[in-house]
Amino acid sequence: MEQGSGAMLAASPPTASVAFSAWPALGQASASGARRAAHQQSQSSAPSVRGHTSVEHLQQRAGQLAWLCGTLLLARRAGSKRQARQLPRSLVRCAAAQEAAAEGAEAAPASGGAPPAGDGAAPAAEGGASPDAGKPQRRQRVLSGVQPTGDLHLGNYFGAIKQWVGMQEEYDCFFCIVDLHAITVPHEPKALRKATLSTAAAYIASGIDPEESAIFVQSHVPQHAQLAWLLNTQTPMSWLQQMTQYREKAVRQGKAVGLGLFAYPVLMAADILLYQADKVPVGEDQMEHLYLARDIAERMNKTFKKTAPKKRRLFQMPEALVGKEGARVMGLSDGTNKMSKSDPNADSRINLIDEPSAIKRKVKRCKTDTIVGLELNNPERPEATNLLKLYALVSHKDPQVAAQECSEDNWGTFKGKLTEALIEYLTPIQGEYNRLLEDQAYLRETLEKGRDKAREVAGRTLGTVEAAMGFGY
Repeated sequence: MEQGSGAMLAASPPTASVAFSAWPALGQASASGARRAAHQQSQSSAPSVRGHTSVEHLQQRAGQLAWLCGTLLLARRAGSKRQARQLPRSLVRCAAAQEAAAEGAEAAPASGGAPPAGDGAAPAAEGGASPDAGKPQRRQRVLSGVQPTGDLHLGNYFGAIKQWVGMQEEYDCFFCIVDLHAITVPHEPKALRKATLSTAAAYIASGIDPEESAIFVQSHVPQHAQLAWLLNTQTPMSWLQQMTQYREKAVRQGKAVGLGLFAYPVLMAADILLYQADKVPVGEDQMEHLYLARDIAERMNKTFKKTAPKKRRLFQMPEALVGKEGARVMGLSDGTNKMSKSDPNADSRINLIDEPSAIKRKVKRCKTDTIVGLELNNPERPEATNLLKLYALVSHKDPQVAAQECSEDNWGTFKGKLTEALIEYLTPIQGEYNRLLEDQAYLRETLEKGRDKAREVAGRTLGTVEAAMGFGY
């Protein structure tokens, strides 16, 4: 999800995922709608590959099986038991997708079971024909979100939100403001309420289109908390005690640490599984939470397989959607630590709404070294690498081109370039952000619209899980 605060992370069947750039063009919605229709038509008309038994086909499958076994063995030898346990499911799906691409057809998923009840395509019938052959297939779904704690900064922007913008045409996107996560640490109620609306404004100002994506507040969809409790009853405490972020935050909070922080990863799993997310945009620090969500989903699917409606699996197995290389922004006060809201030094981050004077002051004070000329990927110069990559991002340049341009600059010259590029990049976003904050009726209407769409999907999933677990009469 969110970079640093636990937000949330080929041919394949339709699926789901939970994540700033220029304001989208007015024609974007209609254009993406046409692309979506073409995508759905191509999926529904793809020929089946079942029943293919040629020698070449068997040889290919044998090679794939050998590759899978070898990869799994290496993972187990490396000692990563959880990753090894999850590996076969995703690798088999990848192999099936490669086979389908080679034969010009769309492959069925190789991983366990039929799609979740009520929220996916029906499995192919015997002999390769699908009973839903003429029905449109839903796009893959993405879910992500950030906490409304403080102002969003460039780490949030480049690490998450800007990448979300690029996902809207390809995926069915659900972007959440995760306020339930925000209260797992001490907070100020008035500040939380204000930050919730400002985060929604920042989403839209950065390019998230409410006509294409569902933008909503986590607490406005009660199914998040309801599913989290059901998952809590099936999640071993030993799994949660292994979570790195819990141990780190618990040390800082001491005796004041609460149950909410301990169970935080289960709520995150509920966020993902509630929408049957296929893809979850995640950073390196959030991968363990995605693995936990997969473990919980697998346990629920196995435990309640016989009692689930139509004996279908309860949850889609989510997969990581790893961000682009170079999108991770480090802090201005330390080039080895990522930019974070929780850093007590406010000058360590550039906020999206920082005024030009504040940007100039922060860049002037940022940590550097005494060497003239900037360069990339020198482990002894982390600040030079970080600031050069940031300059490349906001000036729309390739990092290597930026490095060549600044190879002989002293720090004073470079800081001037960086300040100017930052101000120019953020000015349009800030203008739209301020305009949206003045129209709070529109923001509330947008959040209500997203809430209704989210509740529709979440309600189906929760109803299925409750039925499988024995609720109702």
